[in-house]
Amino acid sequence: MSAPTQTEGGALAYRMHRPRRTLSFAVIICAYTERRWDDLVSAVASVELQSLRAAEIVLVIDHAPSLLERARSEFPHIHVLANEESKGLSGARNTGVKATRSDIVTFLDDDAVADNRWLETLASAYDDALVLGVGGTVEPNWTGERPMWFPEEFDWVVGCSYLGQPRQKSLVRNLIGCNMSFRREVLTEIGGFRRELGRVDAVPNGCEETELCIRATQRYPFGRIVLEPAALVHHRVTSERATWRYFQSRCRAEGRSKAILCGAVGDSSGLSSERTYTTKVLPIGVLRSLLGRQAKGRRQRALAIIAGFALVTSGYVQGRLAARGDAGQDG
Repeated sequence: MSAPTQTEGGALAYRMHRPRRTLSFAVIICAYTERRWDDLVSAVASVELQSLRAAEIVLVIDHAPSLLERARSEFPHIHVLANEESKGLSGARNTGVKATRSDIVTFLDDDAVADNRWLETLASAYDDALVLGVGGTVEPNWTGERPMWFPEEFDWVVGCSYLGQPRQKSLVRNLIGCNMSFRREVLTEIGGFRRELGRVDAVPNGCEETELCIRATQRYPFGRIVLEPAALVHHRVTSERATWRYFQSRCRAEGRSKAILCGAVGDSSGLSSERTYTTKVLPIGVLRSLLGRQAKGRRQRALAIIAGFALVTSGYVQGRLAARGDAGQDG
């Protein structure tokens, strides 16, 4: 049998003709502040206790010299390095990818803890040679009680899986950054994460993982992004993120990030999942909040859904107007 032609998606076709072998996994954790030190220690420990051993554990410190020194002292058994790109989560992730050699590159947040079969569960989805990336469920671990007004449809605000996502193994447009993995060759081919998107310190921007997933499937049209809900991590949600102020800030930032995303990949790809979310998930969420069995906070949850949608929309409009203004000045 002759080797497949290296056309669009040819690398994927080629993989289907290679002998099966055990894939190696690298786990990248990015950190920027010593305030999360205890969380970081727990995140690293959860990776070390995996049923499927990680071939590489890479900790990238984002322009925080004192944290870098402390991490190198406390974690001599893993690869600790400084972000060599511009400040921010995207640059830190790209630095980590460049430092790895494993087949699959996996990302875990510094304030998250992985279930002990996390890597093993992610690995099972890569039996399909057309799979580009696999992610899983991110459950919120509230440091206090969950606010009664906080709707589950907006758990993405705190970096977690939200009501409306598939509950069975499914093909999806994009993965959640706290719990995602990709074939290393895909990340290398498409050039990693865009630095215009993603969180910088505590500034709650996002959409860098969405843009990367879209770019991956555009590069490999037959490729698949898979959500495997059984691959579980627990994401710590601090009290400051359980506030109305943070909710507003994160929703506006998401809208602005969506505007940048659509400018990069087009409205059709950039808003494909959002159409179902806004036309089905949110209206049902309002009704569920008003008519559901949980009486406490029902009106507040319904209002939070409506307000959240309005805040994201206003952020998006502001972002698009700003982009047009910049384009006009460049012209």
